[in-house]
Parts: sequence; C-alpha cells; structure tokens
Amino acid sequence: MRSVLLSALWMLNSKEVSLSVVDAFTTPPSVSSFSTVATTTTNSIVLGVSSRTDEEEDTVVTTIDINSTPNGSSSSSSGVKSRFSDLLSAVGLDQGQLRHVPDLPALRQVTPNDVFCNRELKMSGIQAIGFDMDYTLAQYQQPAFDQLAFDGAKQKLVEKLGYPEEVLDFEYNHEHWTRGLIIDTQRGNFLKIDRHKYVRVAHHGFDRISSTTRKHLYSGAFNKVPSFSEKSYVNMDTLFQFVDAHLFASLIDMKDKGEHEVLDYKTYAEMYRQVRECVDLCHRDGVIKDEVARNPEEYIVLDKGLIPMLQRYRQAGVKVFILTNSLWEYTSTAMNYLYHGKKVDDETLARNEWLELFDLAIVGSCKPAYMLDPYLNLFRVNPADGTLQNTDGCFEIEALGENGAQKFLAQGKTFQGGNWLHLHSMLEINAGEEILYVGDHLYADVLRSKRTLGWRSCFVMPELEDEMLQFSQSKQLAHNITELRRLMEELTVYKEDILRRQSTHTTTTTTTTDILNGEDTVIAELDQDLMVIKSTLKAMTNSWHRSFHPVWGAMFNAGYTDSRFAFYVNNYACLYTSRATNLGLASTSRSFRTSLEILPHDRLLTDAQYVQDQEPWEDV
Repeated sequence: MRSVLLSALWMLNSKEVSLSVVDAFTTPPSVSSFSTVATTTTNSIVLGVSSRTDEEEDTVVTTIDINSTPNGSSSSSSGVKSRFSDLLSAVGLDQGQLRHVPDLPALRQVTPNDVFCNRELKMSGIQAIGFDMDYTLAQYQQPAFDQLAFDGAKQKLVEKLGYPEEVLDFEYNHEHWTRGLIIDTQRGNFLKIDRHKYVRVAHHGFDRISSTTRKHLYSGAFNKVPSFSEKSYVNMDTLFQFVDAHLFASLIDMKDKGEHEVLDYKTYAEMYRQVRECVDLCHRDGVIKDEVARNPEEYIVLDKGLIPMLQRYRQAGVKVFILTNSLWEYTSTAMNYLYHGKKVDDETLARNEWLELFDLAIVGSCKPAYMLDPYLNLFRVNPADGTLQNTDGCFEIEALGENGAQKFLAQGKTFQGGNWLHLHSMLEINAGEEILYVGDHLYADVLRSKRTLGWRSCFVMPELEDEMLQFSQSKQLAHNITELRRLMEELTVYKEDILRRQSTHTTTTTTTTDILNGEDTVIAELDQDLMVIKSTLKAMTNSWHRSFHPVWGAMFNAGYTDSRFAFYVNNYACLYTSRATNLGLASTSRSFRTSLEILPHDRLLTDAQYVQDQEPWEDV
C-alpha cells in the first residue's frame, strides 16, 4: 500500500470536510486505484483510505480529534518512544501507519553540509544545472588568493596613477570584513543596514561613526530616505569585494590625515573608482592567473565531492553546464587542477579532460549582462589554443533543422559570451524554471537570474559554516535576548492598559484621585523597569553580535531584525548552502521544502492565550 500526504480542510461551523491529495509518491505497478472517504463527528474527522490492487483491497480508518494537542505520552505501535510520539498520538497516526519514525535520531541533526530551502523546489523538475566557477566550484585559500589582487592593485595605484609610495605599505586583513555591507563611495563610508533600509552600523574608513552622525546622514535627511540603489552605493555581494573594501578604507584613512597633497585633490568616489579599476585589471592582466597557474595548490581548495556530484547528475540525465565570467585560459587552469587534484603538465592541460563532466561550458559570460542583453554575441572557443570563432547563435541552431542544438554542440561545446537565449537553445530548455543555477554572487548569480529569467537558484556562502557554528554556540544567549524582549513587550502592553484605563476616568472624586495617584506610581515604576531591561538588552545584544564578528556582528542580522543581506537571500535564493558540492549529497528526486512562515501575531499566539476581549472603546 503506497504512502500519501493528505491535507484535511474542514469548516468547523458546518462540520463539512473536504480532502485533497497534495503530494504523492511513485505508485507501485500493482496499484490500480486509490480513494479516500471522510466523515465527521462533532469533534473529530474519520479518514478512510483504501488502495485497490488486482488481488485485494486494504482500508485504513483513522480518527483525528480536532481539538487534541500533542502533549500526551504515547509511542508508536512498535513500542519505541520517539520525539514525534506525542504528535502522532494527537493526530491519530500512532497505530503503526508510519513505520520508520522511530528510526529517526533523538534530536534533529543539522550540519554545515545541509542545503537550506527558502522556496520549495523539486529536483525532479530540473532539466539542467549550471555552476559558476569562482567561489562556487572553485573555492580559494584565504587570505592568500586575495593577497594577489591586493598587492597587485597597490602597485598599480602607485606606479600608474601616482598615489603615494606609502600605499605599498598597506597590509590586508580579510577578517575585518563581512559580506552584505554597502559602500557609500561618495562619503567614504561602510554601512550595514537591516531589511527596512535602516543603517544599523556605519564606519568611515576604519573608524566607527557615532549614532548621532549616522542617523543624521542616513535617516531621512533632506526629506528623502536613501534607497541604497543609487550609483554611489556599492553592494558587497561577493567575497572578491573584500579586497576593494580594505584598499579603499586604507586610502580613506590616508586621505583624512591630510599628509599627502595628491590625495587632497581626489574625492572619495574617484579613489574608489580607481581602486576598482586596479583590482579588476589584476584579474585580467596576469597578476592573479599567472601566479595561480604556477602554484594552484597554494590558492585553490580541492573538493573531493566535485567530480562525483557532476557525474551523478550526468548519469541521471540532467544536463550540466558551467557559466563563468572568467576567461578561457584561467578557467582551464582552475578546472584542470580541480579535476586532476594536482598541477598537470602542459600536454594534460591542453586535453581539458574536465570538459567531459559538462554538457556545455561558457566562459567570459559578462554576468549580469548575460541575463539582460539579448544582443550579446556568442563565440565558440577552441579548447586547444583558446582562439575564438564567430557563430550565428540561435539562428545557426535553427538553420541546422531537427536536433539543431545537438548538431551545434557536436561542433564544440565550449563558448565565450552570448546570452541566455543561446543557453536555452543549446540546452533545449522551454522555461527558466527548468534551470537551477548555483553561484556565489548575490546579484549577478542569484537575484538577476531569478528575477529576470525565472531560473531556480542556489546561493553558495562559504561563511555559512562559521555562522552556523557560532549561532549554535550562542543559542542560550539568543534565547535569553528573545525572552527578555518578550518580557519588555508584555510590560509595555501592561503599561498601555493602565494608561487606557486612566483616559476613561471622567470623575474627580477622592476615590478616583487615589486610584489615579496609585496608577501614576505604577506607571513610573514600569518606566524604570523598562529602562533597566533596555539597558540589559543592549549589552546582551552587543555581546551576541560581537561573538559573530567584532566589527559588523552577525551576517544575517542587523540589530534585532534581519539584515538586508538576509532579506535578499531569503527572497531570491531558492536554496542556499556553504559549498556547491553539498547539493550533490541530495538525490535528483529530492524535494526541498520550506518551514512554516508566520507573521508576528501567529508567532505570539504559539505560546500565548487568545482572549476574545470586549470592545476596547466602549468605556471611552
């Protein structure tokens, strides 16, 4: 007899019930029909589930008490007590219907290798899976990899743009930064904002900005609240930008000291633009790629799950592609090292055996323009020497007639540039939701691909491992903060009730005056209590945030609410995880499901008493 998930929808007033099958697993070949029957009594629902085969018909009848709660002591029919026993007893599933619940561990185990879900996704509906390379398939050693760009950019600033030679003495510290910050290039400030665009933490260069100055600059000054999407604001959406941030902050401090006249004539925005140009040039002129090619083991992190994951997808019939902004020469170097697990000779390098893991490889893609501009041209890359050949893209595929995409890829499956229309044609994809793209850049890889093309997305955050570890170690402190805020809210509501009663008094008798005086005393004491709690909460919250990062706090939180970074991860990343190969631990039939999303009123009611109060204005 097969398993199904039934959703019982009942209307308590009329005692009517309707049932719907919301999910079903694979039907055994022998099952020819399936039916459900439901009847109701005053306080219960009786479910009859039958499955008919050629030989027999089995019916399971379950009675569910609508008003029951999972607080009793029960166990499954096997006699084994589990953490779900009370729940199963409450919903009438404790008679052996679920046979493997006792097999589950006593406590849910969560690891850094898990894949977390924001939007439900069935892997069985995914026809193609794509991967970015940098910080996705290829993770880098920190700070060694960043140091290449940092040192190269310093040298270019001094030798090419005339910056003071003291710039060469700057030292890089990647631990000073966290992802999700915003750079105000016009003012030389670094900001951490919450989901409501309120600036919670701000630094000018490396110096913290006072609360008063921060609020003056960013809290509705000049009758306009900044959207932080203006050109003067830069989002730190990828780990690559740590180099830009540290070099820019170092230059800000140097400029503010006023010891170098050449910097007096440069604005903060101009300095940032020149930093960005120098760092970007390091990625294109050989400063980084040549050193990585000579010593890949010092900069690239090997992941033993990479090849098995890609092979598994190919064997399951899922098309696999790589889509990266890196050009062919560097892509070949990095992927050969990941494929062979060591540096290889030139002959092996030229064979590019790693391409056998992919149906399609696209380099120099110019994301996010790749997802936006339908007029970008597609070039075929010769893997042997990196030379480019023009193609007519979608027109050429269409001209090849039946199985045009297969014939087109038979001529070579490595390309540079192009746009999403070429990708969909080559992969024979009908809808964006059939593609799952895995990347580390919140804007270029996740937000833009989902918002514009409807691709499903998986966001890779190596920092997630550290965040999870610290959150686990500070759970008690976080719990205390939450409970203390709840106490503060209850005391506030209590004070409001007293103030509301005072406003309803209309007489001035002695008794009423005494009551008012007594209530005034209570209100004053409540104000003092609230101030004590507020002060305690501030210290506790600061301690909690500093346990994650001494400067910026928890990456996913700003104050007591979600950070802007967390807001975008939650809204645009269907899945997220710490490394790309974690996705390969899930089968191609896996269904990722979200947890229940509730609003504040529902959250409060989970452990509070609901009171149907009288009309609150009737005594006013």
